[in-house]
Amino acid sequence: MLRIAFALFLIGAILYAADKKPSDLTLRDLSGKKVQLRNYRGKIVVLNFWATSCGPCREEMPMLVEAAKTWAAKGVTFIAVSLDDDKTKNEIAAFIDRYHVEFPVWTGASSDDLDKLRMGEGIPDTAFLDENGIVFSRVLGEIRRPELDERLAWLTGDRKSAPPSALVRHM
Repeated sequence: MLRIAFALFLIGAILYAADKKPSDLTLRDLSGKKVQLRNYRGKIVVLNFWATSCGPCREEMPMLVEAAKTWAAKGVTFIAVSLDDDKTKNEIAAFIDRYHVEFPVWTGASSDDLDKLRMGEGIPDTAFLDENGIVFSRVLGEIRRPELDERLAWLTGDRKSAPPSALVRHM
């Protein structure tokens, strides 16, 4: 059992080390203004990819809204990145209102953006970025609150313990 735990730790460390290049995205906010992920360097960021038509996205959004309120005091920034296309982008505002999303919402993301961040092929997907803009961990599929809290506790803590898994798949 100890060997398995150590092996998982090593895999996580290797994946984290492989992502030493800061990530960036250039999209639009809800007002149409250009936004860039690089402007959040110096902050821990939870980047959640979703779409209005995605059932699991609707399931996890209330939890993310509550988590954002909890983790804001620790300096964590949540960003909701919509993959809605031209056919469904007019539904974004209603989605944001329905779930009371108060953190930044970006639009215009595509599967190319998911690929750049080495995310999954479906949504929802969540990436955790450290202060340097480096992806520390990814959760592919609907994230669970304990997974979110574990990653943020490590990122906002002293980081002396073994990091949580660099990749979780729920798809």
